[in-house]
Amino acid sequence: MKVELDKYRGKKICVAVSGGRDSMALLHYMRVNAEAFGITLCAVNCDHMLRGKASESDSRFVKDICEKWKIPLDFYKTDCAALSKKTGVGVEAYAREWRRECYFNAKIRLGADAVATAHHMNDNAETVLFNLARGSGLAGVTGITDSKITVPVEEGGKVVFDVIRPLIECTRAEIDCYIAENKVPFVEDETNGGDDYTRNYIRHNVIPQLEKAVPSAVIAIYRFSRLAAEDERFFDGLITEKNLIAPAICGIEIRFCKEKPLFTRAAIKAIKLLKEDIKDYTLGHAERLYALQFAQNGKKFEFLKLVAFAEGDKIVICRADMLDLSHAAPVPFNGFGNNYFGQYAEFCSAGGLEERLNFLRDSCLDILKTDKIKTLKFDGKKIPHNAVIRFMRTGDKFTKFGGGTKNLSDYFTDKKIPVRLRGVIPLVAAGSEILIVCGVEISDKVRLTDETKAVRCVICADYSHL
Repeated sequence: MKVELDKYRGKKICVAVSGGRDSMALLHYMRVNAEAFGITLCAVNCDHMLRGKASESDSRFVKDICEKWKIPLDFYKTDCAALSKKTGVGVEAYAREWRRECYFNAKIRLGADAVATAHHMNDNAETVLFNLARGSGLAGVTGITDSKITVPVEEGGKVVFDVIRPLIECTRAEIDCYIAENKVPFVEDETNGGDDYTRNYIRHNVIPQLEKAVPSAVIAIYRFSRLAAEDERFFDGLITEKNLIAPAICGIEIRFCKEKPLFTRAAIKAIKLLKEDIKDYTLGHAERLYALQFAQNGKKFEFLKLVAFAEGDKIVICRADMLDLSHAAPVPFNGFGNNYFGQYAEFCSAGGLEERLNFLRDSCLDILKTDKIKTLKFDGKKIPHNAVIRFMRTGDKFTKFGGGTKNLSDYFTDKKIPVRLRGVIPLVAAGSEILIVCGVEISDKVRLTDETKAVRCVICADYSHL
């Protein structure tokens, strides 16, 4: 087994170790060769508590090995089955996200440059065949590569870190030979021996039969996946060059593009920005998204807990849970002093307006998530004591500036406010009477007059020009 370590020269690498064959082979190989390449080694172990005493025993084995080999170890443990049930997320998906968080935390705590996993050439073949069988486009058959993983952190931020795969050019047979020749200790995960999971079935049934029919099929699949990855990098460059995708309020927009291969890749990139794990994305979804370009304005397509809308000369893809905030608890309106309403709108006195706008511009308008903002002035004394800040509800009515009352939904239609935005525009309401549509217009009932003594302002995204 030969692994290319020169590109990791002088780095501190944290190896993800489960105790199984592959991760123990990687840990042993890097330990043996660390000095030659100036590599500093550390490790992380995650106990998902999915196999009872066996999981606990495996983690104890890893701890003992790392102590014996003098490798610093970071350890994490949680009940993934219980937490996945509580959150409504599938066990495998929850475990995968939790594991990524553990890798990131270990990287920080141990001061590592990257986290190394023991994925190898057979794992790559399983991924390619699995995605191909599920209807993936070319992006799904790029296989397993070194990657950057994004994890959410406090205050809505995200951090990106490197995950490397040093064994990706090694076959399972080569790893088994290395284990045997070097007498590397390991534990066997009994779940790998069954055919309960799709990947296990491919591993134990499909690939062996394919190798019998076409010797070195795993190697050929690996070469194909690298070519596919090169093509994807080329298309990614074109997407950037043509500015096909851009952030939008509540989502990501994709400019119309009749070049289907380019558009579908732009769609995949947009989806990944909203939903990193897109393993359920198929060619069928890509076809529907492409066709949406030629649909009537306002048409939508719902998929994978996302919603795509046709808007003018673009498609906008949003997370479904961000489109309707009517369930959010109303916030009592305080007409005196500043009142910050989440990331949606900010209320202030007229005297503090310029200072607040300068602050927002200096911070790249982070609160508003857009460079298109609108400031509305209104009479603070005309806001009733029972007024609240909330989002659109059925039955809301609005008296336009200058007069004329309409259902709020009809008013939005007249103003050509995109459907995807209507449920996220903050409103100042007294019962079903809407007094301010933030970022759009104030009601005639709170307009400024010569008698106004309390000029108040609301700063918000300019929803009428998005």
